[in-house]
Amino acid sequence: MFTTTELNRSFISKKGIYETEANVILTENPNNKPVAINTIQPKGGMQIDEEKENAELLKMYRRLLRKAKPVMKPGDSKQIKKAFMFAAHAHREQRRKSGEPYIYHPVQVAMIVTEEIGLDTTSIISAFLHDVVEDTEYTLKDIEDKFGITVANIIDGLTKMSASAKMNTSLQAENFRKMLLTISKDIRVVLIKIADRLHNMRTLESQPRDKQMKIRSETTYIYAPLAHRLGLYNIKSELEDLGLRYSDPESYFSIKKSIEESKPERNRFFRMFNRPLKMDLGKINLDFEIKMRAKSIYSIYQKMQKQEIPFEQVYDYFAIRIILKNEFANLKAEKYACWSVFSAITDHYTSNTKRLRDWISVPRDNGYESLHITVMGPTGSWVEVQVRTQRMDEIAERGYAAHWKYKEKGARKAGRGKKHDSEVGLDSWISKIRSLLEKKETNAAEFLEDFKGELYQDEVYAFTPKGDLKKLPFGASVLDFAFDIHTEVGARCMAAKVNGKLVPLSHQITNGDQVEIITSKTIKANDGWLKFVVTSRAKTKIKEYLKEDHKRVASLGKETVQRKFKHMKIPFNDQTAQKIAQFFQFKTETDFYFDVGSGIFDHTEIKRFKDHLKDTDEAKKARPETAHEFKKAIKKVHPEDDELIIGEDMSMEHSFAKCCTPIPGDPVFGFTTIGKGIKIHRTTCPNAPSMLANYGHRVIKTRWNSSKSKNKEEFEVDLLIEGVDRMGLVNDVTRVISNQMKVNIQTINISAENGIFKGRISLSVHDKDELESLLVNLRAIENVFRVTRQEDKV
Repeated sequence: MFTTTELNRSFISKKGIYETEANVILTENPNNKPVAINTIQPKGGMQIDEEKENAELLKMYRRLLRKAKPVMKPGDSKQIKKAFMFAAHAHREQRRKSGEPYIYHPVQVAMIVTEEIGLDTTSIISAFLHDVVEDTEYTLKDIEDKFGITVANIIDGLTKMSASAKMNTSLQAENFRKMLLTISKDIRVVLIKIADRLHNMRTLESQPRDKQMKIRSETTYIYAPLAHRLGLYNIKSELEDLGLRYSDPESYFSIKKSIEESKPERNRFFRMFNRPLKMDLGKINLDFEIKMRAKSIYSIYQKMQKQEIPFEQVYDYFAIRIILKNEFANLKAEKYACWSVFSAITDHYTSNTKRLRDWISVPRDNGYESLHITVMGPTGSWVEVQVRTQRMDEIAERGYAAHWKYKEKGARKAGRGKKHDSEVGLDSWISKIRSLLEKKETNAAEFLEDFKGELYQDEVYAFTPKGDLKKLPFGASVLDFAFDIHTEVGARCMAAKVNGKLVPLSHQITNGDQVEIITSKTIKANDGWLKFVVTSRAKTKIKEYLKEDHKRVASLGKETVQRKFKHMKIPFNDQTAQKIAQFFQFKTETDFYFDVGSGIFDHTEIKRFKDHLKDTDEAKKARPETAHEFKKAIKKVHPEDDELIIGEDMSMEHSFAKCCTPIPGDPVFGFTTIGKGIKIHRTTCPNAPSMLANYGHRVIKTRWNSSKSKNKEEFEVDLLIEGVDRMGLVNDVTRVISNQMKVNIQTINISAENGIFKGRISLSVHDKDELESLLVNLRAIENVFRVTRQEDKV
C-alpha cells in the first residue's frame, strides 16, 4: 500500500513515468520500489500542511480500493492505480476554491461511484479522469492511448462543450443534451455525472453566492429528477436537500432541527409499533429487519409549502421499512412473502386502503419494487410502512446500477427467457429517451424542458383492448396513450373509448382504464393537442408534424418578406431577419415568416420596420450572435465580477421581477436581460431553476443596501389568509394592517363559504422585517388560522 516519506518522486507524462528529486507525497512499495506523486504549493502564500493532505489522500485511496473490491477483477487494481496517478499528475497544480488539492474531487467522485452507486472498474477509472480533458492540457487522444476507447468515450460525454455556441441556444442546455446523448451508448456517463454533481453540492459552501445559485438551480432542475428517474433515491434526496440548503437556508435548518428534536418521540413510537409485529413475523419463518427513517428535508418542506402547514402538522415525516432477508426461489415467492407481511401488519393496525401502493406486482419504470401501506399507528397517527425484500431494497437504494447487478447475477430465477417487469420498464424508458435525443432539429432548451417532463411524474396504468399493459405519467390523456402505441396511431387519433365509453382526446386516463383508440385518415395534428399531452414522446411527435406544415407556410412567408425587402432596398440577411422578428416581437424568424405566410400578419406593416432601421442606437441593440459577444454586451451593463447593491448602485439599470415580487431582506440574485437591464429575482422564485439551469452566465451577485435609513421605497406583496368566519373579522384584519402596523392596503378580497373564509390581500411594505411583524400580528387575530405570503404570482 501507500506510505508517506521523503524519496524520489515519479510523475506521469504523456510518454511514461519519470523520476526526479522532490518532496514525496505518496509512495507505493510492493517491491521496495518507491512511486510517488507531487502537489504544488497554492498561490497567494497560503500555508499548506502537505503531510496532512497526503495522509488524507492516502486514506481516501485505501478506502476506495476496499469498497471497490467486490467489483474488481484480476488486473483491475493496476488500472485503477494508473488512472489515479495520471489524474494526480494532470491536476498537480490545481486547487479547489476551498484550498484543498483538486485531486480530492475526482477521488471523492470515484468513491461515490463505488460506494453509493456500485459501478464497475471502468467507471472508477473514468471518475478519476472526468475533468482531465476539460481542465488540463491532456486530450481525448491521450486518454484513449492510455486507457482505451471505452474510457475515452465516457470522458468525452462528461466533457463540456466550448463556449462558442450561438446566442439563441443555451450552452448549459446543450451540455445537458450532449451528456444525455450517451444514454444510448453508455449510461455510465450519466451516473458518473450525477456522482460529480453530488460531490460539487457537498462542497458548495466554498463557492461565491452567484455560483451557488447557478449550481443549485441546475441540480434541482435536472440532476435530482434524473437521479430519481434512474432509481438513485438516496442521491436524489441528498441533492434536493442540499439544493434547499442554499435556496432557503432558514427553512432547511429549521426542519433539520425539528427532525433531530423529534427523534426521542419517533423512537418511542417505533418500539411500540414493532412489539406486536416481531412475534407474528417470526412465526411465518421470515428473516427480517425493521428500520425507521425520517423522510428527506426537501420532501417535508414541499409538503409544508403545498399544504401551508408547520412541521408539527406533518404527520408522515418518517416511514417504517420492513426488509425480508430470506433467499427466495423466485419472484413469485418474493411477492407471496411481502403480502404475508402485509397480512401480519393489518392484523394489528387498520390500513388506509386509499393509500395502498403495490409496486411489486407492477414495478415503476425506474425498476422500483416495494409494497407501501399506510396504517393507523398505536398513538392514533398515520404511518407509512414499506415492505420489500433485500434485492428490492438494494435496487431502491442504488437504482439502475443495482438493477443490472442483479440481472447479471441471474438473481431472477423465474422466467429466465422473459424479462422481469422492472427490466422492461427501464429498457422502455431508455428507448423513449433515445428516440427523443435523436431529433437533432429540436432546440436544446426545448428538448431539456420536454425531457424533464419524463423524470418526475407518478404513473398510471391502463390497458389496450387486447389486455396489454401501458404505463404513462399521471395526468396522461388518451392522446398520450395513442402515441405510446405508435406515432402514426397518435397522429391519426380522432377520439377514444375508455371502458367502452366514447371520450375526447383530452380525457385523462386513470388506473385500470381499458382504452381503445379511434383513428381517421383525415385527422391532422394541431397546436391544440400540445395543451393536453404530457409525455415527451407525444409532444415531440406532435411538434414534428406541426413543423413540417409550419416550414411549408413559413417558406412562403419568407419569400414575401424577401420581395418586400428588395422593393424597399433593404439588404436581406440573417441579421436583418433577426432584427425584424424582434421588432415585431416574435420569438424566432420562422414564427414571423409563418404569420406572414398564413396571412395572420399584414405584410404591409413591414414598412414600419424600415423607419425603425433609421434609428442607429436601436440597431446597436441587436442581439449578439455568439455567447462570447453576449458576454461582452453584458459587460456594458455591468462590470465582470461586480456586485449590484440595490438602493445604492444606480449605475446599473434594474427592476424587480413580477413573478416573485422580492422585497428588502429577501435573498435575491440579478439576471441580465438584453434591452431591459437587470431583473431582480428571489432565490426561491419558481422560475429561478429554469433560468439559472439554462443561462447561469447571466447571473449577477446582488444584495440589498444594508442601511435601512435609505430604504424609503415601498414594495408590493400578496398575503393569503384563511380561518373560521365570524362577525367583524374583516374589520379586525384591516385595523391590524392599517391602524396598528401603518401598512398601506392595495387590494383586499375575502370571501366565506360554509363558515370558512379565505382571502388575498395586496400590501405595500418597506422590507421583510416589517412583513414578518405584520404576519405575527395577523396570526394573533381570533379565528385566523393561517396567514402566508404568496410565493409567486400567476
